[in-house]
Amino acid sequence: MTDQPAQTVHIRPEIAVLPPYKQGRQAAPDALKLSSNENPFPPLPGVVEAVQAQTAFNRYPDATALAVRAVLANRFGTTVDEVHVAPGSVAILHELAKATCAPGDEVVYAWRSFEAYPGVVTVAGATSVQVPNRADGGHDLDAMADAVTERTRMVLVCTPNNPTGPIVTGAEFAAFMARVPSSVLVVLDEAYAEFVTDVDAVRGPALLERYPNLVVLRTFSKAYGLAGLRVGYALGPAYVLDAVRACAIPLSVTAQGQAAALASLEREDELLGRVAELAERRDRIRAGLLEQGWDVPEAQGNFVWLPTGEHTAFAAEAFEHAGLIVRAFAPEGIRISIGEHEAVAKLLETAGAVVERLTTTAPERPVR
Repeated sequence: MTDQPAQTVHIRPEIAVLPPYKQGRQAAPDALKLSSNENPFPPLPGVVEAVQAQTAFNRYPDATALAVRAVLANRFGTTVDEVHVAPGSVAILHELAKATCAPGDEVVYAWRSFEAYPGVVTVAGATSVQVPNRADGGHDLDAMADAVTERTRMVLVCTPNNPTGPIVTGAEFAAFMARVPSSVLVVLDEAYAEFVTDVDAVRGPALLERYPNLVVLRTFSKAYGLAGLRVGYALGPAYVLDAVRACAIPLSVTAQGQAAALASLEREDELLGRVAELAERRDRIRAGLLEQGWDVPEAQGNFVWLPTGEHTAFAAEAFEHAGLIVRAFAPEGIRISIGEHEAVAKLLETAGAVVERLTTTAPERPVR
């Protein structure tokens, strides 16, 4: 074995210690993957055919994704310049951070929230200001507003919050925006908006005219089931999104991804039927977990949160032994995606065994 070469190239110290984004674990053929908030349904009819028709791999795609932007602009009542399309909404988060932040600047967000946020901020050279969630897993917007200073350039609001599940209400968001200076960009991350059934939830697109410092993020990865094709979008002021486009990697949304997004947008009725089925499954799972004694926050995405605390590793291993791959965030809790119908009974059976063990004795070995 040869020795590793000496590290002579300068790496930013904060990047050298930054852990890479950790994807949800892949599942073995005989297991069910409930770790990545993927849609368990296959692509909508017609979507695969639209993707397969894009065979000119020797040509670049439309760098502006104009056709997708035009449909979205018509849907949300904006201009095409007020829509930006990128390879997933997380790519837009990186672009927004680079467009607004410099070393010494700050980004405020709740914690725990989307695990990519800390990396997004660090890569941009800015500093994270993490505000603890409320006891119910929701954002403490009053505390987040208190955390805004003259160094704050961006605030990230995730609703429903990933991984805990609660939404931000329209009233809460209005009170929050009244306290945030108009020079601070507020990003409303609505990656799971289609799954929300709470009528009091904030809905970002309707607020764009009211708040000139607001950008709304959505994605085709979750409800639309296009996670593997990487298409997300932002709605917001044209000058902000022009700055974002200046920071974007050119030609990053493939022709196949654009075709899939367009085909999916044409099939909204069937999409909403699938989303409703997943939301009903989510509510049924949460009700079962509450009956077992779990303290499960209000779930409004396509996942539920188990606050397993110091027993997170034990609980995750118990689910794995049952053939369920879940997402552990030690030492806080476990996020479980709403997956296939056949996963429901096994999920509840395993969760019941875990909570019984946790309430009767300190676990040393996983439930089998």
